[in-house]
Amino acid sequence: MAEANAAQQGNALKASDNPRESAERLARPLIRLANAWGISTSYIDQLGTYVEIRDEVLVTVLQALGVDASTDEAITTALEDRRKYEHELLAPPTIVKFLGTPKSVQLHVFGTDPRVTLILEDGSEFTGEFGELAFQAESDDVNVYTLSLNDDIPAGYHTLTFTDRKRTISCALLCAPARIPVPQAVQDQQRWGWMAQMYSVRSAGSWGVGDYGDLRMLASDAAAKSGADFMLINPIHASAPITPLEPSPYLPESRRFLNVTYIRPQDIPEFEELGERDLATVRDLHDRVAVNNTNPDPIDINAAWDAKRTALEIIFRQKRSAEREAAFAEFRRAAGDDLRAFALWCVAFEVWGAPWEEGVDWFSTTNRDSPEIAQLEQDHADLYEFACWLQWIAAEQVSAAQQAAKDSGMALGLMQDMAVGVHTYGSDVWWSPERFAVGTVTVGCPPDFYNQQGQDWGQPPFDPNYMESTGYTVYRDMVHNMFAHAGAIRIDHVLGLFRLWWIPAGEGPRGGAYVRYNYEAMLAVLTLEASRVNGMVIGEDLGTVPKYVSKVLAGHGVLGTVVEWFARVDDSPTAGDPYAMPSTYRKYALASVTTHDLPPTAGYLQYEHVKLREQLHLLSEPVDAFMSSAQAEQRAMLDLLVEGGWLNAEAAQDVPGHIEEIVEAMHAMLKDAPSLLLQAALVDGVGETRTQNQPGTSDQYPNWRIPLCDEHGKVVPTDEVFDSPRVMALSKIMNR
Repeated sequence: MAEANAAQQGNALKASDNPRESAERLARPLIRLANAWGISTSYIDQLGTYVEIRDEVLVTVLQALGVDASTDEAITTALEDRRKYEHELLAPPTIVKFLGTPKSVQLHVFGTDPRVTLILEDGSEFTGEFGELAFQAESDDVNVYTLSLNDDIPAGYHTLTFTDRKRTISCALLCAPARIPVPQAVQDQQRWGWMAQMYSVRSAGSWGVGDYGDLRMLASDAAAKSGADFMLINPIHASAPITPLEPSPYLPESRRFLNVTYIRPQDIPEFEELGERDLATVRDLHDRVAVNNTNPDPIDINAAWDAKRTALEIIFRQKRSAEREAAFAEFRRAAGDDLRAFALWCVAFEVWGAPWEEGVDWFSTTNRDSPEIAQLEQDHADLYEFACWLQWIAAEQVSAAQQAAKDSGMALGLMQDMAVGVHTYGSDVWWSPERFAVGTVTVGCPPDFYNQQGQDWGQPPFDPNYMESTGYTVYRDMVHNMFAHAGAIRIDHVLGLFRLWWIPAGEGPRGGAYVRYNYEAMLAVLTLEASRVNGMVIGEDLGTVPKYVSKVLAGHGVLGTVVEWFARVDDSPTAGDPYAMPSTYRKYALASVTTHDLPPTAGYLQYEHVKLREQLHLLSEPVDAFMSSAQAEQRAMLDLLVEGGWLNAEAAQDVPGHIEEIVEAMHAMLKDAPSLLLQAALVDGVGETRTQNQPGTSDQYPNWRIPLCDEHGKVVPTDEVFDSPRVMALSKIMNR
C-alpha cells in the first residue's frame, strides 16, 4: 500500500515507552478498516512489549474475513461498504441481554415507528412488556431508535423480529443470568479434584489405552478413596474413524461429538448377548492388545483402535432389544443433522481415504449438497449407521462415568475440557465451511516465556461474522452437549472468547494478529447452559491474557486459572522474581500446582522441560540461559515454600533427595489459597516425571501417549491408583 510506512512493520517497544498506537497510525485507511472488522492492529505481549501488526498480516486476515484490502482502491471501497452497512443496519443479528443489567439496542429504521415482537425459546409469543422503544435522532435517510430491554424477559434463547417500512428481520436474543451461580456444594466448602489424562490410565479390561470404563472406575475410586469432588480429563471430542489416529485430544475432528476410540466394548449391553463364536473373537482381539496395558512405553493408539473397532463391528451387528432400538432412534433424532454430517464424514473418510492424504480430493470436491454424498449414504448405509451407533454408545458410557462419579460422592463429577478448535479437514469444516475462516489462516498464540517461538495449532478459526449472524447456535449446541455428560467445563485458551491469534499461512506463529469476538454472546451461552444443570465453567486464562479478561470472566461467574509455577508477585513474567503467597490467589479460580503442558512436578523439579526443549530444538535462546532462568525459578519457589513453613530448609537444599516432599509441600501451599476449586494431578500423585505434552511439537515427541507410571517407571493400573501410598498421602494433604 502506498501509505505504508516501512518503519512501522513489526514495530515492538516497551509498553511503558509507547503503550498505544499513534493517532497517525490509527488514521491510516488500512488500520481503520482492520479495526472496523474486529482486527486488533497492535497488542501488548506477556513481557509487556507493545507490538504493531504488519500490513501484510492485516491484509491476509482481512481476506480471511472476506474483505479485499489488496490495494488502496480496494481499501477505500471496503471502508465505504462497511460504513453503509453500519448506517443501514436495522438491528444487530445477535443481541445479548444479561438479566439485572441494562441493555439498549440501537435501531436504524427506514420510516417511523418500527414494530417489534418477541418469540420465546418455546415458540410462543411474549405478550408482556419486554422493552421500551424511543426515538433518538435522524441520520440522513434513516431514523435512529433505541430499544431498552427489561428484566421481564425469561432466560433463554429467543427471537426478536423487527419491521420497518422496507424490511422485516429476525435477530437472536440471548437472555441469560448475569452470573453462573456457584453450586451450593462449592459455596459450602472449598472443593478439590484430580487432573487425569484418561487414555494413560489402563486396567486389565483396557485395550492398550485408557477408556470410558477406566474413567468410570477412576472417578468412583477418586471420590470414595481420596475424597475428590471432580476429575478434570483431557478433551474427549470426536476423532477420525480409522487409523492412523491424531494423538492430540486438542486437535479433534469435531467438538460436537465424542471420541469413540475410548469406548469399552465389554460394557456395551449387547456384548453379553454375543454368540459363542463372536464372543471368542472379541476376547481374542482384546487379548492381542491387552498385553500392552502394562507396557511403560508410549501407547500404541493405532493398534488399540484397529483391534477395538473390529470388535465393535461385531457387537454392532448383534440384535438389539426393542427398548435399546428405541433409545438409539431417539438419540439419532435428538442429534439431528449434526450427527448426519459427522457420520457421513466418517463414511467418506473410510471409503475414499483420509482427506489430508495426497491424491484424495473428496474434501474439496464434495459438500453436503453433492449428489456423490447422497449416493455414498445410500451405498454404505451400514457404515453410516455404525458411525451413528458409535456416538450413541460413547454418549452412554460417558454418562455412566459421570453418574458413577456423582453416586460415589463427587460434588461436580467429570470436568470436561473444551479444545480451542477443530481439525482443518474435520467434519465440521467439511459440512459447514461457512462457520470458519478457511484456507489462509490458522489459530495459535504469539511467543511467551514458556513457548518462546509461539504456537500454531493448525486449526481454522470460527468466523465471528458467521457466529454473529446465526445467534451462536453452533456454540450453543457444543456447550449443551458437553454439559450433558459433565458437572463442569474447562475452556482451554479462554482468551478465545474475546480474541484469537490468527496466523496467515507462511508467516509462522510470530506473524499473526488478534481478531476480536463477541465474548458477551458466548458468555451468555455459558451462563445459560451452566445454570440449567447447576454446573460450573473454568477458563484457562494463562499466557498473553489482558487483565480485563479475567475480571470480565469473574464478573459472570466463570472461574479463572491459577498455576503455582506461573503465580509471581505482580504477575511478573520474569523467572526468578518472587512467587506470590497463595493467600493472594483469586477466589474465583481453579488453582493447581501444574498443567498438562508442563512436565509433572517431579520432572519439572529435575529440569525435564529444559532437557526436552533443548533436545527438540525449541529454544530461541542458548540452553545455558534457559537453564539459568529455570534454576532461578526453582530457587524462588523453594524460597517461598521455606518462608511459608510448608518445607524445611534442609529439603530445599537437596532437591533430588526430597522430590516427593517438595511436591507435597507445593500442594500444602495450594491448600492455603482461597480459590473455590483446587486441583492435583494424577502424575504428581504417582511420581511420574515424563511430559505428557510438549507444546510446539507434533511427531518429534510422543505427545498424549505417555502411560501413567510411578517414580520407578512402572505402570500404575487403574484399580491400583487410589491404593498407592503416595497418591493417598497427597490426597490427605488435599483433604486438610
